[in-house]
Amino acid sequence: MQASALGDADVQTVRYWLYAPGRGACMWEEFYERGVMGLGWHQLGDLSEYATKEDMRQRLLDTRDDNTSQTNSARAVWQFANEIKPGDVIFVKRGLKEILGRGVVTGDYVYDPEGGEYPHLRNVSWKRRGSWRSDQQFPMKTLTEITDYPDLLARIDAFFDDGEDEESVDNEETLPVFPEYSSEQFLDEVFMDEERYDATVGVLRAKKNIILQGAPGVGKTFAAKRLAYSMMGVKDASRVMLVQFHQSYSYEDFIEGYRPSGQGFELVKGAFYSFCKKAADDEDNEYFFIIDEINRGNLSKIFGELFMLIESDKRGPKNKLQLLYSREFFYVPRNVYIIGMMNTADRSLAMLDYALRRRFAFVELSPAFDSEGFRAYRAGLVNPRFEALVREVESLNRVIAKDESLGEGFCIGHSYFCNMDADTCTDAALASIVEYELIPMLKEYWFDEPGKVREWSDRLRRSLR
Repeated sequence: MQASALGDADVQTVRYWLYAPGRGACMWEEFYERGVMGLGWHQLGDLSEYATKEDMRQRLLDTRDDNTSQTNSARAVWQFANEIKPGDVIFVKRGLKEILGRGVVTGDYVYDPEGGEYPHLRNVSWKRRGSWRSDQQFPMKTLTEITDYPDLLARIDAFFDDGEDEESVDNEETLPVFPEYSSEQFLDEVFMDEERYDATVGVLRAKKNIILQGAPGVGKTFAAKRLAYSMMGVKDASRVMLVQFHQSYSYEDFIEGYRPSGQGFELVKGAFYSFCKKAADDEDNEYFFIIDEINRGNLSKIFGELFMLIESDKRGPKNKLQLLYSREFFYVPRNVYIIGMMNTADRSLAMLDYALRRRFAFVELSPAFDSEGFRAYRAGLVNPRFEALVREVESLNRVIAKDESLGEGFCIGHSYFCNMDADTCTDAALASIVEYELIPMLKEYWFDEPGKVREWSDRLRRSLR
């Protein structure tokens, strides 16, 4: 499977943004009626003409005289033009403590030279509007991503759980249209054969929960997102959520818990709870909850009473359990699928809890150097040094697989060598992979065998000469 950054436009999971429509939200009514969100900084012209964020900042320094670094302004316009994607959720704010509405982005960046003070536009399907007061302050910036701040996101999202005093918006004709994504497209992008793909889809539909496990660089995240999209048939980012477990991740982050507020403590809903509620309101569509580094968290603590509810035969409203804090009766919808990812080379981690292990099916992802897709990609580069390096890595993997202290779970994945073309597959790029990614890994693998590290470091370097 190929590797992919989390920020790739076509695999981007839904992101959340706080947005101020003009000073004091002065443009909110107009933008709401037009179904758009707009940004100022008109002196920049067409934002798509800037290659980097720094170019934008320098232009702002040249055209504005307010004695600031323009860093925040440049970040806002760059994110507006390049990072916000269709499917992202926009929360509209006024001042530091008031939320005015919520919408879903439906279009790419558009520059309107006749747009006056607000020429930078994106189409938005506004879902709700009203007025909700927060007891805690929001960031002052015009545009702020809050995806990685689950507590703040949960507090804002909670305003929309109750339909009272809200104006619902009829968006039947303005729902976003997402690009199709088929199993054929999956097989074109992911180095997996059709039989293995069909088996993986079959076990996920039956079990509801799978873990993609494998060595570093086999493309687990890349495969997980595309697996979800191929099963949905569309690249609908709003139905895919990605979280990453770590040692401090808890039940309170995942399901619900009390958090400090201006008046003491308040009950805040977690990521999985909110995702399940969203899926329960849309039973006709499939939803995918992806957990990166699933074995890094204390799984018994994180899942709590959901040990039982995530089982495939315990799904649905007939199998409710009472939650720990709210005492609410909760169930996991049948249309929710859980995809976990686990790095088999991380030996600092304990084995998965056996009670949880039996609730997941495990799909092993291996280096795909010998797959038809990678061979075609490799041939298309027409680069002798790339060929030599890959052959050396294949030899190295055979040694790693036979090593009693390592094994197949420590083999080097193909994704280290993906996403290149004839222009980017340079000697410098290949040397960088060897020096800064592969050799440091070998030093960790064979920390007590420096001779073996030296041998393979020399062999990898020689393959590029």
